[in-house]
Amino acid sequence: MNRIAFAFCSIAALSGAATAQELSIATGGTGGTYYPYGSGFAQVIERHIEGTSVTVEVTAASVENLALLTRGETDIIIAAADAVKNAVEGLDAFEGRRVDNIAALGALYANVVQIAVLEESGIQSLDDLRNKRLSVGAPGSATELTSRRMLELQGITYEEVGAQRLSYTESVDAMRDGSLDAAVILAAPPASSVMALAAGQDISILPLTQEEVDRIVESESAFAPYVLRAGTYDGQDEDVLTFSTPNMLLVNDAMDEELAYQITRVLFEYTQEIVAVHPSAKETTVEFSLASSTVPLHPGARRYYEEVGAEIPARLLP
Repeated sequence: MNRIAFAFCSIAALSGAATAQELSIATGGTGGTYYPYGSGFAQVIERHIEGTSVTVEVTAASVENLALLTRGETDIIIAAADAVKNAVEGLDAFEGRRVDNIAALGALYANVVQIAVLEESGIQSLDDLRNKRLSVGAPGSATELTSRRMLELQGITYEEVGAQRLSYTESVDAMRDGSLDAAVILAAPPASSVMALAAGQDISILPLTQEEVDRIVESESAFAPYVLRAGTYDGQDEDVLTFSTPNMLLVNDAMDEELAYQITRVLFEYTQEIVAVHPSAKETTVEFSLASSTVPLHPGARRYYEEVGAEIPARLLP
């Protein structure tokens, strides 16, 4: 497992305050959204929960994060809803090892499938990916799980697209040097990796057809249609039809109730401080969270939602 840890230590924690609490949050690669969002949230926790310090971990994202959480190797994770569903039901990467010790603090924002292609590649549709070179995402990521599902539904095999399991940063480098034609990016737009590509060469975001999106959404309850608006990236002159999945903020169900309550509280009371780090946090609202969460809430989180008068869906109750 290749992980890089960055610590953001509060003054209270460094001074040895009696309430000192060391936490870790598992995010994703530096070229996606999980890492900047998690970094911003770590700073919010440290500023507003006295005596707390947070280590932000760079990981392969959702699948690895879920494994880390269930093994007790991290305290908080961000994970895509489809990967969470697979973990709870023991499917795909979690076959034979069903996860049953996680709880939600809420949902954060929508991850959007963005297939970046080199203009010179001539790729204009999903079927055009055949006999090209495609990055499907890092091993152990929701990107890779989603890419596999999307391609299988289109009748395309990994062999036909020369599938490469690369991180977003590796995908950008490979497209820049011409050793890759396209890459699947699953992140909140505008994604830093796509922006980096668009700034240096001619690319486009591959649109899906309505039929393709309908087929994908019907295959998985965690997916929803999404329109990437024109102007999201330099040179993107038209809307792009694609699909999305919400991202969950999860903890082990054994986390102390008061701590889970405080983490949930600062998430929603200081959201604008996270927005200053990444605009995806604009979607982080109580309403979006309760509408998009897919696993039962931790009792501490449930206490916060009840405190603010939110109506909690039955599916999120134990």
